[in-house]
Amino acid sequence: MTELRTNSAHRLTQYAHGGGCACKIPPGELESMVAGLHGSTGGELIVGLDDGDDAAAVRLDGGSAVISTADFFTPVVDDAYDWGRIAAANALSDVYAMGGRPVVAVNLLCWPRELLPVELAGEVLRGGMDVGRQAACPVAGGHSVDDPEPKYGMAVTGVGSPDTLLRNDSGRAGLPLSLTKPLGIGVLNTRHKATGEVFPQAVAAMTELNAGAADAAVRAGIGCATDVTGFGLLGHLLKLVRASGVSAHLDPAAVSYLDGSREALRDGFVSGGTKRNLDWVRPHADLSAISEDEALLLADAQTSGGLLLAGEVPGAPVIGELAPREEHLITVR
Repeated sequence: MTELRTNSAHRLTQYAHGGGCACKIPPGELESMVAGLHGSTGGELIVGLDDGDDAAAVRLDGGSAVISTADFFTPVVDDAYDWGRIAAANALSDVYAMGGRPVVAVNLLCWPRELLPVELAGEVLRGGMDVGRQAACPVAGGHSVDDPEPKYGMAVTGVGSPDTLLRNDSGRAGLPLSLTKPLGIGVLNTRHKATGEVFPQAVAAMTELNAGAADAAVRAGIGCATDVTGFGLLGHLLKLVRASGVSAHLDPAAVSYLDGSREALRDGFVSGGTKRNLDWVRPHADLSAISEDEALLLADAQTSGGLLLAGEVPGAPVIGELAPREEHLITVR
């Protein structure tokens, strides 16, 4: 399932201090940073900063909502075109995680123009454009800056119905928890950065759009969801249960992983972001039933991961359920 990297003299991951969503500011630090910014200044804001949801949503006249998000990060793979595809899919995911449909995107590009050829930047943008085309979302221009570290992503605008938005604060005790993509992206990407090995299964997972999962969730009447990215499954689940005022019971045996994930963990390819995720969640979780390695996999920093749904959709394993608020917000058993 792996192959040796044979292309390009430029390994993009070597120009970045971190990779993909693992380069996010740690969740605890981020919460402190935005602590004084909570609350809406206008009556039309449906979803804002209060619960750290995936995107903002504003109600428009006529019964629709505009969904707005931005997401960008450092290279997660060495192939420029694949990085562009991954970053675009990840940015679009925030709209899908709200139950919306992306309608336009603009590029966000930071490029070390004296270190890396502009032709590589063109490949990154081409990857993003192709994913936008796949999503039927026009990519129209954007913004670029000269930066010592390459970064790429998109600002995306979407639309949805205020009545069917997927939110992280609408979970209810008794609802099942489903996950639409396997975990393990983080440890495989960390191995790729260190060794140059290419993992097609990870690239395929990261470039898969969450459009179908979002559509299935809305059609099933699900109202609570989030996507699993840089804070890992445990981190994003913690945000969901806190926002919803419930707890969660998680069955680790039901969680699926990409081929090679456990071997990458065994060989020590764990990002700093994953370790910080686990440190943040640990005070709020009962992890006594699992090993430290299993906990690290559940906290693994994902890039363009799947949707975590409070409900069931075809093809997504049920990995736990929401419960009334308990001492531990997450119990793994």
